[in-house]
Amino acid sequence: MTEQTIKIYNGKLIGINRIIEHAVIVLRNGKIDMIAQGDITIPDAITINAQGKYITAGFIDIHVHGGGGADFMDGNVEAFLKVAETHAKYGTTAMVPTTLTSDKAHLLETLRIYDEAHLQNTNGASFLGLHIEGPYFSMNQRGAQDPRYIRDPDPKEYKEILHASDAIVRWSVAPEKKGAIAFGRYLRQHGVIPSIAHTDAIYEEVIEAFENGYNLATHLYSAMSGVTRKDAFRYAGVIESAFIIDEMDVEIIADGIHLPAPLLKLVYKIKGPDKIALITDAMRGAAMPAGPSMLGNIKNGLPVIIEDDVAKLPDRSSFAGSVATTNRLIRTMVQLADISLTEAIKMLTYTPARIMGVTDKKGSLAVGKDADIVILDQDFNVHQTIIKGKIVYDSAQS
Repeated sequence: MTEQTIKIYNGKLIGINRIIEHAVIVLRNGKIDMIAQGDITIPDAITINAQGKYITAGFIDIHVHGGGGADFMDGNVEAFLKVAETHAKYGTTAMVPTTLTSDKAHLLETLRIYDEAHLQNTNGASFLGLHIEGPYFSMNQRGAQDPRYIRDPDPKEYKEILHASDAIVRWSVAPEKKGAIAFGRYLRQHGVIPSIAHTDAIYEEVIEAFENGYNLATHLYSAMSGVTRKDAFRYAGVIESAFIIDEMDVEIIADGIHLPAPLLKLVYKIKGPDKIALITDAMRGAAMPAGPSMLGNIKNGLPVIIEDDVAKLPDRSSFAGSVATTNRLIRTMVQLADISLTEAIKMLTYTPARIMGVTDKKGSLAVGKDADIVILDQDFNVHQTIIKGKIVYDSAQS
């Protein structure tokens, strides 16, 4: 924890429900110490003149795979640190590193590396725990997930994985898979969030899953069922189920490509900012130039191509992950989906913090919380990122 004191003044502070003009916020010993209007004298403080820019709580990305040319599946600590430092430049102050479908050995090794990287991560977005995405998915809805590893939940396997590390905080699963309901209950018993993903489930299966702990939908609309028709009868899918179940949280890839403006507006209209978390779902191509790239492990992952500000399979038949940064999510929601700035910020701060159970420390600007701060201009460019009271990015010095 840093011992320095920072005073940020002359900014527009974005609270949960309002914007405070001419705000001043004081950070001391890694925590928010004071919030006021006007200006105050703080002896020996580092001063930052926000010059009328926005001051907001740090962005929380609860679903991210990579960035800056690195991926959490690369198999080394340096990749974890590179991703964390890359996204911090765009306003991410906390993240949930996310895996891809793989064999058990690779997954266990990723858990070990996470524990090591977590201790060394001092200049990037804080890690809030691991998100295991797969391998218990629908083959039909696998998207860019490697089909070699897709399988049904195996109690012997997932118990071994969960017992190997206490870092796992969420696990994405297709709830219609054999054994998935019992798996969801087991996850809840061990404090892990079961999330519905890469699934062909129908409404009745989603309801049963929700009753057994699955209260989050992973990247809504992407790799999941909508209305289907069998023998002339229509069945609601996961998308409709997430809308019907008021208590279900959803996350959306708000890059403006995975979901176009009408769908962003529809999700917002039905679920509202209190139930939506904006995510990047970014792969290693985030903050990198267009061209060939790799999804997953750099040595044996899936070749992809980055073009049109998104990652695609080489045959261009499907998206293969986003290359978004968190400030881009804000820009998309405000400019493309016509959402207010305060509500767009809420979906990237307080709502994901609530979903992950960390609102006591993160997700809003309040005295006593972690000093995770972003200074943002009106075009949504990040000028400073502060994590636990430490300036980790300053555009004027980069």
